[in-house]
Amino acid sequence: MKKTIALLLSCVLLFCSLSLLAGCGKTETDVNAPDAGADTTKVALVVAGKFGDRSFYDSSKEGADRLVADCGVTLTTIECNNENHDAQMRNAADAADIVVCVGWEFYNIETIAPEYPDVHWIWIDNATSQPVANVLNITYAQNEGSYLAGYIAAAMSESGVVGAVGGEDCDTINDFLVGYAQGAAAFSPDVKVVTNYTGTYDDPAAGKECAIALNDQGADVIFQIASAAGDGVFEAAKAKGFYAIGVDCDQKYIADDVIICSMKKEVGNSIYDAIKAYLGGDTSKWGTTWVADMSNGYVSIGYGEEGSTQQVSDEIKQQVEALEKQIVSGEIVVDTTRK
Repeated sequence: MKKTIALLLSCVLLFCSLSLLAGCGKTETDVNAPDAGADTTKVALVVAGKFGDRSFYDSSKEGADRLVADCGVTLTTIECNNENHDAQMRNAADAADIVVCVGWEFYNIETIAPEYPDVHWIWIDNATSQPVANVLNITYAQNEGSYLAGYIAAAMSESGVVGAVGGEDCDTINDFLVGYAQGAAAFSPDVKVVTNYTGTYDDPAAGKECAIALNDQGADVIFQIASAAGDGVFEAAKAKGFYAIGVDCDQKYIADDVIICSMKKEVGNSIYDAIKAYLGGDTSKWGTTWVADMSNGYVSIGYGEEGSTQQVSDEIKQQVEALEKQIVSGEIVVDTTRK
């Protein structure tokens, strides 16, 4: 009897062992491990603020997520919540092959990146004062897209006053604003442009307050350039009955009835394309500043998905297309705060 029991136990143990070898008992690590042949590159995405803005930071995450899905890279994300940017850059570099820093706040990348010569860095939305061999700077011609947004705002305005709400008084935000004002003037030099700043990228209440203040000055189309704080501009538009323009992503889906278009700044696509080229062996852009602009398709105007309510007429859209061609050809030179 004892021999029979022992024999049965041995058979059970042998069956379990064979099952495990056949892959029937993966651990959590096994489940999350890359498939055979998948890329083993580790990417860290570090944002100055936090995700959930439905524009700038979320666009960067969308691009990184596509790299995971399409190329099999491993992705780590870090939200700085507007503090400890230097420490978080180092934390990312300690565990990653590529570190993507999203926001002007990572200006110390110029001194930190050389401490990690084997790590490839990407700085989104700004550039080092001098080339750094392992840093790829990606800046955007947001002034070009904002020119078109300003033209549309002026064309859609009934009051002759258009507005813009910026997140802060800085070169990047002001680069949007100078293009916006120039585009409005291109439609009519009589159009008045009024602007203000929230002083935050995270507080929709501040965005709403700023937008209402501009509406009180007569602005009936208002461009939001304030990340998550810009949600307050959309809330004000719905409450007060004026039009709004989105930023960075095509934001029309957020409030289809009041958002007439968005100035698209393809942060996610630029990250995706740069890292995919790296995975293919092309590191030629590192040590340089790459300008993502209208000519290479990273800056444009979006009017929502098919079926979206369209406030902008086909005639105005055709005029905008013509202006876009003139900008790309150099016939129109858009003002900028970039040096």
